[in-house]
Amino acid sequence: MRRPLWIKHAAQLVTVAGGKLPRTGTGMSELGLIEDGSVWIENGEIKAVGTTAGLEAEFGEWEEDADVFEATGHLVTPGLIDPHTHFVYGGSREKEFEMRLEGVAYMDIMNAGGGIHATARMTREATEEELYRQAERRLDSFLRHGVTTVEGKSGYGMDLETELKQLYVMKHLNEQHPVDIVPTFMGAHAVPPEYKGREDEFVSLVINEMIPAVASEKLAVYNDVFCEVGVYTPEQSRRILEAGKKHGLVPKIHADEIEPYGGAELAAEVGAISAEHLLKASGGGIRRMAEAGVIACLLPATALYLREEAARGREMIDAGVPVAISTDCNPGSSPTTSMPLVMNLACISLRMTPAEALTASTINAACAIGIQDKAGSIEPGKQADLVMWNVENYQELQYLFGVNHVGAVWKRGEKVI
Repeated sequence: MRRPLWIKHAAQLVTVAGGKLPRTGTGMSELGLIEDGSVWIENGEIKAVGTTAGLEAEFGEWEEDADVFEATGHLVTPGLIDPHTHFVYGGSREKEFEMRLEGVAYMDIMNAGGGIHATARMTREATEEELYRQAERRLDSFLRHGVTTVEGKSGYGMDLETELKQLYVMKHLNEQHPVDIVPTFMGAHAVPPEYKGREDEFVSLVINEMIPAVASEKLAVYNDVFCEVGVYTPEQSRRILEAGKKHGLVPKIHADEIEPYGGAELAAEVGAISAEHLLKASGGGIRRMAEAGVIACLLPATALYLREEAARGREMIDAGVPVAISTDCNPGSSPTTSMPLVMNLACISLRMTPAEALTASTINAACAIGIQDKAGSIEPGKQADLVMWNVENYQELQYLFGVNHVGAVWKRGEKVI
């Protein structure tokens, strides 16, 4: 039995408590703030939340038996959740960054053998141990930025062996690293060069070989596809997502990133838990997502890095779409692990408020990867994933740009930063 942990005297405690559905509309601004807040934790689980005075009345006689952490003058929030990453990959693509600065388009780089294809080659060549070491460093960086759970996608193999290799790395890291990992299979991230002109053959390979193998070993929870002009058509994407559903894999979809292509509408049709990117989503697609309860996972750092206009986050929230945000950590279009930066960009480029950005990084992000029963808010019964920030309030957290304000991180009640 571990000693209880008592975090007390937080200047502001952001709980985002109440309900296990994603927040929409004005609900995204309801943070459940407690001034002079306090959290009592036993065996990695939150037992009580309230004002310090309230918890002193309830637990004061046991204070000597607890580890007490004074958070005076600091903001405390749930651990941040990153619901869209590609953090397991080999190699680097810094040369492409310079190419894009010189005016070469992202899809042109990929069609010439760069982009996803370049990372796929390097990931195929890397050993599982090499991928583990590289991915472990990225998880360490996520943790230093206040992230306690990430979703991780495969997709840098596009052959069965490498897809499984990426997912095995995630499985082993999930067992050994403090950060929790929710795995997504994304064999349909691009069409391998060897299948150019034979795209439907590769779709059949994904459906008939890859998905059954991944599902039989229980290596993924979700199944994702890049529905985009020049990658997978809406019909091909539908076939892949429906095949995944038959094997128990919940659909996600990279939708409408480069061009409007009906991806948001498809997400609603197949019952996807989330649609990602959505820079070019149509108004009709946004309405369909709101009606179907599809979570919009928006990636403002990617838009910035590609010098593209950001997704219409304000419009989506006002239309009733639940919105989450993510780093999209990947080697080509968003090589970052900083969710604090992404929250700031959400305010600046997605026109979200600081409260909405924090909701999108906690409870809504948890809902986007199906872990809202155990993470994403500070309330009794949930695991004690918390961050103390070196600021006094949540507005200051978003206001101070490009600075890592993390002062302490707890994962299941253990101080890991």
